[in-house]
Amino acid sequence: MLNYLPRGGREKHCFQANSMFLVGLTGGIASGKSTVSSQLKELGCPVIDADLVARKVVKPQSPAYRLILRHFGQEILLDNGEIDRQKLGQIIFSNPEKRRLLNSITHPEIHKEMFKQILLYFIKGYRYVILDVPLLFETRRLTRFLTHTVVVYCDPATQLSRLMQRDGLSQEEAEKRTGAQMPLKEKRGLASHVIENSGSREDTHRQVLRLHTKLEDSMEFLVVRAVAVAAVAGLGGLFLYTVRLLVS
Repeated sequence: MLNYLPRGGREKHCFQANSMFLVGLTGGIASGKSTVSSQLKELGCPVIDADLVARKVVKPQSPAYRLILRHFGQEILLDNGEIDRQKLGQIIFSNPEKRRLLNSITHPEIHKEMFKQILLYFIKGYRYVILDVPLLFETRRLTRFLTHTVVVYCDPATQLSRLMQRDGLSQEEAEKRTGAQMPLKEKRGLASHVIENSGSREDTHRQVLRLHTKLEDSMEFLVVRAVAVAAVAGLGGLFLYTVRLLVS
């Protein structure tokens, strides 16, 4: 098996030639998911950030961009023609129906782009890939493909305080935004791993290191499982089935 150790071999890298699996990373607004994602990147793990993908798929003249304009109007545009994410966010956070409409437009495009990136990492031979998805448990479209799910959790008071400080929001505005999401306590119950992020950055980092070790060790059974799945379904059929599920 081929292994790659970055920075002079001081850290593990999520690379192995034989097989690859997917890990879902999620949390809530201001829970610290971005911090954990950054720490995983520092360990050499490839992270596909759904928020960055979301920005890409709504670039001007893209299919999602045109649909968003049709339903939300020209008033959500910046002077350069790009979508004003802050203005659009204000609309959807105060209107659940419009939030569902936006998700129905963007999520299929986001999933298609993420799948392309997953295939690229698979070809490169990475051991596992982190899918950083804020609405992982809300949409459920990707969970069936994940071997592990990770929630970055902090207590509600800490989450509210961080959000108010980070975005300059009033308590009422912050509560409206946290209330628009699935509660972190509920997400915590759905995850296979939890990173407690109510404390210091150092404590969070120690938990990330432990998680990384667990994910590395969990590789032992995957080659056998991959061979069994391929034998039953055929690689071509499995590939087409996965594509259809991701974009449906």
